[in-house]
Amino acid sequence: MKLEFTLSKRWSVSFVLKMNQRTLCHQAGRYVNPEENPFFPDNLPPSLVPNYNYSQVLHPGGASININKAIWDMYLNQLLPLFVVAGDDGDYASTAASDLSCLQALSRRIHYGKFVAEIKFRDAPHDYEPPIRAKDADELMKLLTDERVEKMVKKRVEKKAIVFGQDVSGSNNTDNKHYKVDPSVVARLYDEWVIPLTKRVEVEYLIRRLN
Repeated sequence: MKLEFTLSKRWSVSFVLKMNQRTLCHQAGRYVNPEENPFFPDNLPPSLVPNYNYSQVLHPGGASININKAIWDMYLNQLLPLFVVAGDDGDYASTAASDLSCLQALSRRIHYGKFVAEIKFRDAPHDYEPPIRAKDADELMKLLTDERVEKMVKKRVEKKAIVFGQDVSGSNNTDNKHYKVDPSVVARLYDEWVIPLTKRVEVEYLIRRLN
């Protein structure tokens, strides 16, 4: 069943996300974890739990990178229109909660680019240091891009969407398959947004790596 999308949904998902971030996430210590990044970093109350001593893998200069604004804009303005229909079903709470889960999953996946960049730098510092010192973002993008791996990732996520995204019915007809989300949209998500945004995070992290 397709979700319905209206302009009022922009308000509902923003409200739910802000409330969730304040009460359930930050106060419970979620954003102390270096793998998590808040969507509203200026709207955070003090944490109510003791800080957990996470391993410091990331260089301090790049650990604070946060491109959630770009993820937010991409999700609402480009991705959602690919698999929702116009209208208003009035069920704002569950729709916004679903959006929240999707946004947090996308943010976590894309910001893993910081950890990927750190590993790549440690594996070949002699390759990365010259363009980092020159602040050459284009050269860094060339260094960290592996088109073979990117093609493999896109094929894998599309296959997963085909296998796990089917609507299950009692029919024995295997020729007429229905999917919750078109697998080609999932592949497009990675091709046009997840992979490019992850690489953007990697480049921004590397630019600051020697600070």
